[in-house]
Amino acid sequence: MTPSFDMFGLAEPLRRALNAENYQTPTPIQVQAIPILTEGKDLLGVAETGSGKTAAFALPLLHNLSGDTSPRKPGMPRALILAPTRELAGQIADRINVYGRHLKLRTAVIFGGVGQGQQVKALRAGVDIVVATPGRLLDLCNQRHIRLSEVQTLILDEADRMLDMGFIHDVRRIVGFCPKERQTLLFSATMPPSIAKLAHDILRNPVRVDISRAKVAVDRIAQRVYFVGARDKRTLLTQLVTDPALSQAVVFTRTKRGADRVCRHLVEAGLTAAALHGNKAQNARVRALDGFRSGRVQILVATDIAARGIDVPGISHVINYELPNEPESYVHRIGRTARAGAQGTALSLCDNSERPYLKAIERLMRVDVSVVEHTLAEREDTSPRPGNRNGAKRHAAKKRRTNRGRRPNRAAGKSRGANQQQEVRL
Repeated sequence: MTPSFDMFGLAEPLRRALNAENYQTPTPIQVQAIPILTEGKDLLGVAETGSGKTAAFALPLLHNLSGDTSPRKPGMPRALILAPTRELAGQIADRINVYGRHLKLRTAVIFGGVGQGQQVKALRAGVDIVVATPGRLLDLCNQRHIRLSEVQTLILDEADRMLDMGFIHDVRRIVGFCPKERQTLLFSATMPPSIAKLAHDILRNPVRVDISRAKVAVDRIAQRVYFVGARDKRTLLTQLVTDPALSQAVVFTRTKRGADRVCRHLVEAGLTAAALHGNKAQNARVRALDGFRSGRVQILVATDIAARGIDVPGISHVINYELPNEPESYVHRIGRTARAGAQGTALSLCDNSERPYLKAIERLMRVDVSVVEHTLAEREDTSPRPGNRNGAKRHAAKKRRTNRGRRPNRAAGKSRGANQQQEVRL
């Protein structure tokens, strides 16, 4: 029997909204999590964006709040959702507003990078749900614009990403502001010891739901790798993104500066591209994402800040311009394609220095990524790249060994110096 959303007994306004969105079949995490959460139990979810977990926690949250008729209190929300990035916080709030369009519930989004005036105004008017990044939320708590003493449901989304970004201590402080008697949900794509300890400290007899993203990625995403020299990556990237089969793509780099450089290269090649990373102002990040979601921008060049904050169904390709040094990040990246049951393609450009990263990725995924033969592979660059300190040191050491024992030719040196002076005078 095929599962359906009707089996969850959700409030009628929610079912109406789901029908309008043409949501027919729940995902595995929704099938497992929604009944648990509507009963008010704590939950530990091992899953990432793309598995359907936003709806898995948003639908039961809205269902439970819809039955609570108590009046709103200014600055005192009844539910709090923490997210690591502005983009993910905004995305969660958007989906909550879609699912709850027929409910008389208010949601506010709180994050840094913009003025706090409108956020404070929304809190004063009274909200039911707050979706926030930890830093700005703590600022508003310290300014007494928001109090968390009425929070009935606390949701930590992408907890491992918050750990990576240094938010773990802020998260613990925020949890301390919430009542002890509450429902708590923690979602994480990975479970390092620090996250496991956090889950142990804040959850009460949680039910664990584990959705293996790696298995999903292998099933629905065609993965291919191109071995190419670092100096030829831009040329190869231009060839790949002009493929007619590519509708929209996210290109991942390891650094912010690298994202800007790749974006400039694509624009100069006549393509519509935008960069997204942590150094961009908030309005620039919003413009980039809005342009990408609307289809005006074909290629989004991003760092890993975007790996868990982009939900655009039309992404046909993910291209790893540089492979990540953490194999889990690869899974998060390629999860930007193959959304909502669709098929996707993940392409990786791998130079000599990145081959160990590829091996680690293949071990994690338990699959060998298909190698694509191409003409640029014959010119693979083995010389040290600019900025590669280890390569530069090896090159310098080799030069010293070559010159060892040679006596300097002073006459030649004088001659070269004289010629240089003459060239300057000319």
